[in-house]
Amino acid sequence: MRWCSVVSRGPFRIPDLASRPFRLTVERMMGAAPGVLYRAWTEQFDLWFAAPGSVLMTAEANTPFFFETEYAPEPDGPVQRHPHYGRFLRLEPDRLVSLTWVTGAGGTEGAETVVTVELAPRQGGGTHLTLTHAGFPNDEACSRTEDAWPLVLEQLDVRTTSIG
Repeated sequence: MRWCSVVSRGPFRIPDLASRPFRLTVERMMGAAPGVLYRAWTEQFDLWFAAPGSVLMTAEANTPFFFETEYAPEPDGPVQRHPHYGRFLRLEPDRLVSLTWVTGAGGTEGAETVVTVELAPRQGGGTHLTLTHAGFPNDEACSRTEDAWPLVLEQLDVRTTSIG
């Protein structure tokens, strides 16, 4: 297990992903500037991804967060709530967000995974976003999530156009 040191929070553990090698990478050209996307991942989760009022989050390394997403699988069907838990690992304003990510069935299946979002400004405006999600318990969980992230990033792109 590796240790990191953060001035305000003391030492903390980085998840050991050695026994869970399943990972994915998704890249997308985003219309918003890196600063707008950084704020979306650290301060404005409920404006683009999480259910309004469900976010408990402070963008500080080794600080836990919680939020829920809501989804109705069928029109006019019941809304399903999906809790998400984690903690920030590394933050570089306007450049990088690294966090642990834990969901239940249909997601990470309770495994503490690591999501890293790298933000690079594009010449002429916008951002090249690279998202790496590592530490899945099996190939099925990784594949399901690999199908979901492009849709989530599309939603982020659309929403950050209006919240920027």
